[in-house]
Amino acid sequence: MTALMTVLGIVVFAIGLMISIAWHEFGHLSTAKLFKIRVPQYMVGFGPTVFSRQKGETEYGLKAVPLGGYIRMIGMFPPGEDGRVTARSTSPWRSMIEDARSAAYEELKPGDETRMFYTRAPWKRVIVMFAGPFMNLILAVALFLGVFMGFGISMRTTVIGSVSDCVISQSDTSQRNPDNPCRSTDPVAPAKQAGFKAGDKFLEFNGRPVKDWAQLSNDIRDNPGTKATVVVERKGQRVTLHPTITTNTVAKTDSNGDYVTGTVKAGFLGFAPATHVQPLGFTDSFQHMGDMARQGVDSLVSLPKRIPDLWNSAFNGAPRKADSPMGVVGAARVGGEVFALKAPAIDRVMFMVTLVAGFNLSLFLFNMLPLLPLDGGHIAGALWEALRRHTARAFRRPDPGPFDVAKLMPVAYVVAGIFVSFTLLVLIADVVNPVKLNS
Repeated sequence: MTALMTVLGIVVFAIGLMISIAWHEFGHLSTAKLFKIRVPQYMVGFGPTVFSRQKGETEYGLKAVPLGGYIRMIGMFPPGEDGRVTARSTSPWRSMIEDARSAAYEELKPGDETRMFYTRAPWKRVIVMFAGPFMNLILAVALFLGVFMGFGISMRTTVIGSVSDCVISQSDTSQRNPDNPCRSTDPVAPAKQAGFKAGDKFLEFNGRPVKDWAQLSNDIRDNPGTKATVVVERKGQRVTLHPTITTNTVAKTDSNGDYVTGTVKAGFLGFAPATHVQPLGFTDSFQHMGDMARQGVDSLVSLPKRIPDLWNSAFNGAPRKADSPMGVVGAARVGGEVFALKAPAIDRVMFMVTLVAGFNLSLFLFNMLPLLPLDGGHIAGALWEALRRHTARAFRRPDPGPFDVAKLMPVAYVVAGIFVSFTLLVLIADVVNPVKLNS
């Protein structure tokens, strides 16, 4: 039964992935048709065509490898300076440019001269290229809102869920047996030594009422080496305890008490808070999504720094970190694990919806990078063209004409090569040393 549910989870995630890709490409398709650009092909997937159907001037189809998709628009690049698109040269870099230009014109038909992508005003090209990622953003927001407002998010409370037996450095946790992490040389956790028990609810810390988890976490972290006076509620009775807070290497937290990447030396008591699912309001939901978007941007910026850890995880048997980059295969694997959990069905469904929503948010952020062949690269090219033309008009100079994005194709191939290499590295790590739910 577990194997069946795992497979079902993978299939459900794959369907969500395909819908997300199709939705992305529909954004490009609908705006291209709105601006009368001819689109010969709309495809979901890569590789051999599994199914296709011609409707009007566009072929719609599904391909065998569900790892992407595309629409093909005619005239993506302007003609060369000589007005031709099939010229050749011995320079390999020049050949890349000319091959890209030729591909953009290979399906040109009589009457298409005014229906090419490059002939549209820069603002229209920006809309066409932005529409794809924007559709992913819309889908992510809709899914996140549904989960946050209709179901809720897991929030830490001021009730103790479990008490630690010993003090373990955060950097040492991954090397311990999760079922029996303590060693004889580890000091006893202050919470256990002071007599805290699971179910205790914090009422006061050093004479100050405890309002929420963020305040409690900060109070503990900010008082290493001190003897605290703590009042808890236990079975309806007030109990006063006097733990001595020790210093330990712990995970960093943000202003809300949520864990973020990195470690820090801080006060440590030695317990895990209980959690409960709390629905969010409309404003709080958007604020939470904003925090997730900032974390996504930070993750994109930090990708180069994560390559050594990924390499060691893939080829040297090093532990895979919980915040390690994860590809489609890894995400599908997590989706399978989620469906196989012995948890309420609604919890598993909501986690899967959140996983698909997170994929759409990542797709939006990634595609907005101003690099070819990503959508952001074409947007940057159109904006640069608009700036050149407005500048020329302001200084009464001749119109410089369309910006030839094809000249950037050598750079695009280098960028694509880097992306492909990174994707393969993540794929290998996802197969041989995957991120697991208990990470």
